[in-house]
Amino acid sequence: MYGPDGFYRRPEGPAGHFRTSVHASPLFAGAVARLLCRVDGALGRPANLDFVDMAAGRGELAAGVLAALPAEVAARARVHAVEIAGRPEGLDHRIEWRAEPPRGITGLLFANEWLDNVPVEVAEVDSAGVTRRVLVRRDGTERLGGPVAGAEAKWLARWWPLPAEQGLRAEIGLTRDAAWAEAVSRVERGLAVAVDYAHTAGARPPFGTLTGFREGRETAPVPDGSCDITAHVALDACAAYVPPGARLLTQRDALRALGVTGARPSLTLASTSPAEYVRALARAGEAAELTAAGGLGDFGWLLQPAGVPAGDAAALFVDVPDHEEH
Repeated sequence: MYGPDGFYRRPEGPAGHFRTSVHASPLFAGAVARLLCRVDGALGRPANLDFVDMAAGRGELAAGVLAALPAEVAARARVHAVEIAGRPEGLDHRIEWRAEPPRGITGLLFANEWLDNVPVEVAEVDSAGVTRRVLVRRDGTERLGGPVAGAEAKWLARWWPLPAEQGLRAEIGLTRDAAWAEAVSRVERGLAVAVDYAHTAGARPPFGTLTGFREGRETAPVPDGSCDITAHVALDACAAYVPPGARLLTQRDALRALGVTGARPSLTLASTSPAEYVRALARAGEAAELTAAGGLGDFGWLLQPAGVPAGDAAALFVDVPDHEEH
């Protein structure tokens, strides 16, 4: 996907093929900016405050967060866009474009729809009830390989056990666990957040989630660089792979705690200030999309404090509901 003519190097960028929360509304970047300000306050307003946008695409989130920050915070902010594809033209010069996250981050590392693109091995149960690796050719043709063994078998047994029923499938999340742990290790003081299509133990999809996307539609996941290839993330497994203190919640709850509610504006405003009413109504519609059940609102948020005392860590989660802790 990152080859010379690969999916993620095309001029239109990811936004030309699918709609993420970042593309749906500037309210999302505004909410992330408010979270960064909370982190800033919890850390005592350091002289240099990092914001790291993992899998930055064309830098839309990094630019949106920078624009939404109060002037005093923006003056101290060091914004890093982490992306393998090249820096887009016209991006704010204050945003540093880099291929991997910096070390010693003080602030917020935010990974929106990154982990679902970290490659995973796929397993499938054969006719004899044996769980085997799924092998794939460049044209997308699949066949079953050898039995899953070793660390991968242990991961399945712990996080995604498959009954001995032919055709059941799972995606082995070891690579995502390791990728997330490495990202968290870059945060010296602050918070790491992963936002993604997700599932947790007890509600795994029986046939897996591997799929492709192109031009706004699902398509066969052919590994030739012609489409995005994605699979939902076992965020509970990622959470257990890092130091204690991680929290899991839905995007709906996270954004509501950060001030994105989707509440309809008062009808009184329609008579006193019609133009402002129309703008507020549009914002409410955008907020409703970001928090909608069955859509973006069902995304998982994994929050991991790093390098901060327990009291400071608690302050990072003001108004965030307790769903799960790991």
